[in-house]
Amino acid sequence: MGEATGKRHVVFEGVEMGLGTWSWGDRLFWGYGRGYRDDDIRQAYDASLQAGVFFMDTAEVYGQGRSETLLGKFLAETEQKVVVATKFMPYPWRLGRGSLKRALRNSLKRLGRASVDLYQIHWPFPPVQIEVWMDAMSEAVQAGLITAVGVSNYDRKQMQRAYDALIRQGVPLASNQVEYSLLDRRVEKNGLLKQCQEMGVTLIAYSPLAMGMLTGKYTPENPPQGFRARRYQARYLAAMKPLIDQLKRIGSDHAGKTAAQVALNWVICKGAVPIPGAKTLAQAQQNAAALGWRLSEEEVARLDEVSDRVQTALS
Repeated sequence: MGEATGKRHVVFEGVEMGLGTWSWGDRLFWGYGRGYRDDDIRQAYDASLQAGVFFMDTAEVYGQGRSETLLGKFLAETEQKVVVATKFMPYPWRLGRGSLKRALRNSLKRLGRASVDLYQIHWPFPPVQIEVWMDAMSEAVQAGLITAVGVSNYDRKQMQRAYDALIRQGVPLASNQVEYSLLDRRVEKNGLLKQCQEMGVTLIAYSPLAMGMLTGKYTPENPPQGFRARRYQARYLAAMKPLIDQLKRIGSDHAGKTAAQVALNWVICKGAVPIPGAKTLAQAQQNAAALGWRLSEEEVARLDEVSDRVQTALS
């Protein structure tokens, strides 16, 4: 169920899940340098590759370039083929196509690569129009600097504009990276997921574990720390308990899969590519165990129903 009706871009061939690298080098949100260091990140990277997760997603803003630099260091010591995606941030002072090419070249330098497999516009921020950035992307494709073009956090109309602008240049839109999890199903409700599938645009799901909330680790008595505590307060953590319980019950029917593994598998069953983060060996191994099996249609429907009830309780 949930299979895409359009054909995915070749860059996503064989990709079921990726590795998100937001936490790599990020001190403000994730606490890089305190609970985990470069050696821990390297172990997460190696474990992901060993498990068949070879799609890596980063961005120039993650850790102010540190994420790209770390990934570039690891890539230089990797013989296996790795699919690399990064992102351009359209800051308001970046006012033309030349700024995208300069940022791309800086990203490539940090990554130690002559080209990148997927380059994405991080947000649809003004003042520069979507069509201008897509023209710049097309030029980068023609120059051999990128293989595929993606967007991130684009709504349906914005994605259609990007798609149309690229098609005029003979370039397909490969992906749209948006937040998507059992605790955030806006892309289902507003038709974006369906639109992606009809257009052959791969939906990349970031925060597929809702920043760790779907692991079952957090409760009203054991809330998350830092910035996440503002979003996921005690009322929220209490309301999502039925969903966590359902994830655990279904996991027990699949040879003891964890709540997180079931939640990731649910995203895959919906036809999207989840990119959970991993900054330690244990997290990477945990994520990888979401692969190689599938929830039944009945189990997906059961999770949908409980998720809807949780959202109703929080509205």
